[in-house]
Amino acid sequence: MKTRIYLDHAATTRLHPKALEAMRPYLDGEFGNPSGMYALGKEAACAIDKARNSVAQVLGCRPQEIVFTGPGTESINAAIKGVAFAQQLAGLGNHIVTTRIEHHAVLHSCDYLAKFGFETTFLPVDSFGTVDPDDVARAVTERTVLVSVMLANNEVGTIEPLPEIAEAVQRRAKALRRRVALHTDAVQGANALSLDVKRLGVDLLSLSAHKFGGPKGAGVLYMRRGTPFLELMSGGGQERQRRAGTENVAGITGTATALSEAQANTERYSEVCGQLSRQLVDGVLRSIPAARLTGHPEQRLPNNVHFSFEGAESDAMLSRLDALGIAASAGSACTSATWEPSHVLTAIGMPLSRAAGVLRLTCGPENTKEEIDHVLSVLPEVVAESRSHARPGLSAK
Repeated sequence: MKTRIYLDHAATTRLHPKALEAMRPYLDGEFGNPSGMYALGKEAACAIDKARNSVAQVLGCRPQEIVFTGPGTESINAAIKGVAFAQQLAGLGNHIVTTRIEHHAVLHSCDYLAKFGFETTFLPVDSFGTVDPDDVARAVTERTVLVSVMLANNEVGTIEPLPEIAEAVQRRAKALRRRVALHTDAVQGANALSLDVKRLGVDLLSLSAHKFGGPKGAGVLYMRRGTPFLELMSGGGQERQRRAGTENVAGITGTATALSEAQANTERYSEVCGQLSRQLVDGVLRSIPAARLTGHPEQRLPNNVHFSFEGAESDAMLSRLDALGIAASAGSACTSATWEPSHVLTAIGMPLSRAAGVLRLTCGPENTKEEIDHVLSVLPEVVAESRSHARPGLSAK
């Protein structure tokens, strides 16, 4: 048994060996600035072009529609703010539609835009965390400039019906005789889901490399040709004037390599992780009283298992698991200072007695059945211990 069992792949993943190999030359000898007109610079620029073509092939789009960014948060900020400001300046509207379960990068971008006169409709979801495509379409008005719905939720793992949402938004936009851009935060989906932008029906798509075996601090923004956009980074005009700043050549090459590897192995990833997740679900529900699986029972990421343990406390369980060599998380479940559940758990209607005691266990293909067996052997005692010391008002029913 390993000294540490890592079950927090939704937070970050190990750098893929092929990504590291691709990056290595640009961390040492091939150090040229891609804007340089000499051989060393041209070699760096060529590496970026090669990476752009690779990412475009994965997404099924034109290379010119790929923008390399910093982390996924930057990609999301650029998509939402860039489209919103461009449309506002053109006098086309100031309304955004999104959901209550989006990542904070989306929600906080919308809050930021409120300072500049934008209004945002935050749509509800059902108890599984699924948004209704018809609700999205009904929220679109003659002032709407952007819709943003995530591909899969980072906390509870629910996969959203994005192609259906895209179709509903297009129908509504056509009836209003206007164009409404659709953005998706696909950060959690690259390992298991298709990222074909035509199939998804999106105009903008955001990725973060470290979620699929790439380096931290590197990301991708797909932007369909013709999408209105006001750049947020001004300077030398790199990335076709859409994201100024000297390019992170090593990060870009590592991102492209990791993405290609991830998308080439989605079936194996889903099969292996799906088996491990089912092992976890079956074992926990069989051995721990008042345990419930959160999120959609079927339309969910294959590696994501999110439980609520009524009467337990997340912080205590995570601390005990860490002491036992098991790395897990609570998503963004509670803040110990206020004991308020995450916005995702609030949106799906989870009561505090359950939301205070949640665990997110996200596996990867390197995890083993033996590791899951070990987790299942210690988790009942960890939950019971937490319940025995829980603060008043959180006791299991």
